[in-house]
This record gives sequence, C-alpha cells and structure tokens, in this order.
Amino acid sequence: MFKSLKNRLRFHQKRIWVDASANVSKKAVLDTHTYGNGSIRIGANSRIFEFAVLSCCGGAIQIGENSTVNPFCVLYGHGGLQIGNGVRIAAQTVMIPANHKFVSTDRPIYQQGLTKKGIVIEDDVWIGAGCKILDGVTIGKGSVIGAGSVVTKSVAPYSVMVGVPAKPLYNRKDRCETTAGSEDTICDSHGSNTSI
Repeated sequence: MFKSLKNRLRFHQKRIWVDASANVSKKAVLDTHTYGNGSIRIGANSRIFEFAVLSCCGGAIQIGENSTVNPFCVLYGHGGLQIGNGVRIAAQTVMIPANHKFVSTDRPIYQQGLTKKGIVIEDDVWIGAGCKILDGVTIGKGSVIGAGSVVTKSVAPYSVMVGVPAKPLYNRKDRCETTAGSEDTICDSHGSNTSI
C-alpha cells in the first residue's frame, strides 16, 4: 500500500524530501510546482495515505516525525504549513495558510491577492475528521480538535476545541481520564470524578 518515494522523485528531488522510514501512498498527490515553486518535507515514520493532497502553492509544507495525514485531506502550503511530531490528521481535513483579500468592491476578489500568514500545528495534536484550519492559526501542543470544527483563531496548548467556529470545551491539563470498570470517567485537577 505504501512505498518510498526515492525512485519516483527524479524531477522534484530538490523540493521534496521524504525520510527513508516515512510512507507515502502511490495515490497521494505531492505538488510542488502549481502556482509557483514550493517544498515538501516529511519526517521519519510519518504516513501520507491514499488520496491525500499536499499542494505547496509557492510555500513550504513541513511534516514532523510519526505523524499521519489520512485519506482525502487537502493541505496547502501558501504562507507555510508546519506540522509537528506525533500529529494525527483525520480524513477530509483541509488546511489553507492563505486568505483572499476582498476589500475592494470595484475589482473581482480573485484579482485582489492573498494574505499568507501560515499555519503551525505543534506536537501531539489530534485533528478530527472534516476539520478546516484557516490562515494565521497555531494549534498548541497536545490539543484535540473535534470532527467538523472550523479553526479560525489560535488554540492554547492542551485545549479541546469543537464547533463552527471552534471554541474551547476544556483544557486537558485540567482534567485526566480514568477507566473505572467499563465506565469512562474524567477527573479534574482536584481529583473529583465526573462522568463523560
């Protein structure tokens, strides 16, 4: 199912770097040339699943070690996309580190250019299925983004975020999970238990 890209990168070797232990599906798209030159770097033991699209759009996409990009994700690089180590990105997630300018009503939006602030996903983040991560966002270490959420603002470390737009549900540092028999419970920082 997965194969090293070494033999498939004759024309893009300077712009795509994949660690020898990383796995990229033959059905994934790694595009460094559409809308300008860009670069892609994929770290050790990371996996890019079938039908995922990594398109630089003139920017850089960097994925750390032990991270996964699941099927049908679309990750753009415009203003830079940095993904840390141990990150899980579920199917159909879209990350776009750019935004259209639309101040003028006298010109079409497509002629007004883009802002490109970039996106940073820190280590140990889990992004649920179908999320949208927008330009200028940093998702802090250890955070969880609930399925279908739209992240428009930066996220503090260890946050659990849900909704459109995404809002904090709680901070993981303030709670801990325990298992009591077959019932899942959450304990807060004071040790009192409450049901999920």
